[in-house]
Amino acid sequence: MNDILMETEMSMEHAIEVLEKRLLNIRAGRANPAILDGVMVSYYGVDTPLKQLATVSIPEARQLMIKPYDRSTLQAIEKGIFEANIGLTPNNNGETIILNIPALTEETRRDYVKQAKQMAEEAKISLRNIRQDANNNIKKQEVPEDEMKGAGEDVQELINKYNKKVDEVYKKKEEELMTV
Repeated sequence: MNDILMETEMSMEHAIEVLEKRLLNIRAGRANPAILDGVMVSYYGVDTPLKQLATVSIPEARQLMIKPYDRSTLQAIEKGIFEANIGLTPNNNGETIILNIPALTEETRRDYVKQAKQMAEEAKISLRNIRQDANNNIKKQEVPEDEMKGAGEDVQELINKYNKKVDEVYKKKEEELMTV
């Protein structure tokens, strides 16, 4: 029973981590290097993560500067940013690439909050599926009924705890998005 509970808790923790990673991709009008995490650059015919080819810094609150280790990769990095479809236009000055992050309008902020709410709801669905799997695994065990009931209650406590975490993560992101 303890193995099932530990496995369930690990799965739920993973669901929270996935939610947090997904929420990083929603911009809040401020520069965040995590925006570029999904950017892949064709480097000598091999798709390579941008982080391995350049340093990313934040010279201003709404600006990212990408300085490649090898200047010959500038065009490939620029192309990779376009193909990643992150909604930012790279400005190449021959040495670095500058990404200006536009200020968010009220409508855009609300759309981003809706996206975040959708992601939080998907995380809760994932948690419910994990709970269902755990309950099914508990039923398969050949143990006394009171132990089975106790384990079911433990699983319910876990899902309550992790649903609260999802709500906290969402509220934090919502505040970040609505702050001008």
